[in-house]
Amino acid sequence: MLTVLGFAMIATFLVLIMTKKMSPIASLVLIPALFCVAVGQGAKLGDYVIEGVGTLAPTAAMLMFAIVYFGVMIDVGLFDPIVRAILRFCKADPMRIVVGTALLAAIVSLDGDGSTTFMITVSAMYPLYKRLKMSLVVMTCVAATANGVMNTLPWGGPTARAATALKVDAADIFVPMIPALAVGLLAVILLAFVLGRRERKRLGTLTLDEALVTEPETVLVGAGGGDRLTKAPRGTGTGNGTGTGGAGAGGADIAEGDDEEQEFKGLDPDRPTLRPKLYWFNAGLTVALLAAMILELMPIPVLFLIGAALALTVNFPRMPDQRARIAAHADNVLNVSGMVFAAAVFTGVLTGTGMVEHMADWLVGAIPDAMGPHMAVVTGLLSLPLTYFMSNDGFYFGVLPVLAEAGAAHGVSHLEIARASIAGQPLHMSSPLVPAVYVLVGMAKVEFGDHTRFTVKWAVLTSLVVLCAGVLFGII
Repeated sequence: MLTVLGFAMIATFLVLIMTKKMSPIASLVLIPALFCVAVGQGAKLGDYVIEGVGTLAPTAAMLMFAIVYFGVMIDVGLFDPIVRAILRFCKADPMRIVVGTALLAAIVSLDGDGSTTFMITVSAMYPLYKRLKMSLVVMTCVAATANGVMNTLPWGGPTARAATALKVDAADIFVPMIPALAVGLLAVILLAFVLGRRERKRLGTLTLDEALVTEPETVLVGAGGGDRLTKAPRGTGTGNGTGTGGAGAGGADIAEGDDEEQEFKGLDPDRPTLRPKLYWFNAGLTVALLAAMILELMPIPVLFLIGAALALTVNFPRMPDQRARIAAHADNVLNVSGMVFAAAVFTGVLTGTGMVEHMADWLVGAIPDAMGPHMAVVTGLLSLPLTYFMSNDGFYFGVLPVLAEAGAAHGVSHLEIARASIAGQPLHMSSPLVPAVYVLVGMAKVEFGDHTRFTVKWAVLTSLVVLCAGVLFGII
């Protein structure tokens, strides 16, 4: 009964948010509460929720202060050189912009934190997508999938969990998987290329002078078969069809400031929050923070709390300026932390009522004995739905040991099982139980249901590419 109710609860939640009948926060709270009552454990709902909140509170604290820290770093211009390099590559070609999104997300993902990746990627690319009227779900899809592949880094979480659960070395899991993960990253870039070509076909071929990045007087002008973004005097034009006039077919000058959503604010070189004289201090502080995270010198929430306090104090010594920076990022902080605590209700009920355990046992028991010698592949396939419908902790510490023992009975090593278990991470990063995905959709102003509908099929395909590459290379 608990197995059926567990799957029914997850299905109900997904249907409601994908059809936009309920908001994610309301669904994360009310649906598990109703199902907790349905299984006859309504009296324990408070205990389950408190336990779930206690489990996710460090994550919420980490996200809150990480958003403030990296928000300040973006404000003061720390990432401007990297973003400018990506934007120079992108120009205003939709295909290049989508590929640039994948590259930027992959590079920033090296720090091992999804929230950081999404904050930097969206802050850099969102103005281009909005200015050129590109699909924002394309941006969230590519960013989430690229981050999912890179999330398999030993300090990213899943690999370390698999190593701990099966008592093997994380390096023995990750290093042999590098070729398969590289193929997965290439698949994401290919996906970005395909989606970018689709956007280019929809919008037309576009170009962008470097003036867009460096000059605030840039305007959007008609260009016949497509729009061309170029620097031109306001209200002037030659009408020669080359993109500099208002007489092109179907084109009209749109000056910056005519529409708030048309403004290109992403890299305003004159924004008052820039601190060029403190660039190397901010770079050193960020490197030190990431090094401390990797070396596990302190809990991550504590590191970000200290980092945020230092960043605010040094860059904005005046109290009114500090309050202004905190207020500027308050929406993101509130949205994300609220979503995390709402997710605590969902995970608390799933775990407390025993639904997760019964669902895992049912899935493992449903595996035919003939599949025993292929348990590594089975584990890889199961990692897709299981890491999507439950937390990484639930899968790696609850389900993976059972799968590993089943494989060991048929001569499959724990290392093969562990390597296969990380194949589902590209899909996992779009799970409603991953707090970072709410940073992504929140900053991109995309409905979570829209993101889910668009992204899941591509994320599944990417995960299968990683798994198949692992099998072909003899890693799994």
